[in-house]
Amino acid sequence: MEEKILQAMASGEAMRPGDIAAAAGLKKAEADKLIKKLVKEEKLYSPKRCFYALKK
Repeated sequence: MEEKILQAMASGEAMRPGDIAAAAGLKKAEADKLIKKLVKEEKLYSPKRCFYALKK
């Protein structure tokens, strides 16, 4: 599941959680949980409010 989110964000652009969920083919609630987990693992970060991007 986490791989789907990381692949969906491979473009490098900051995305909203709903857009990430749609691109990964997941439900928004499920994507929200995974995004929070990936932020804790420092694989994602929030460059501005309500947007997430891959950490380089």
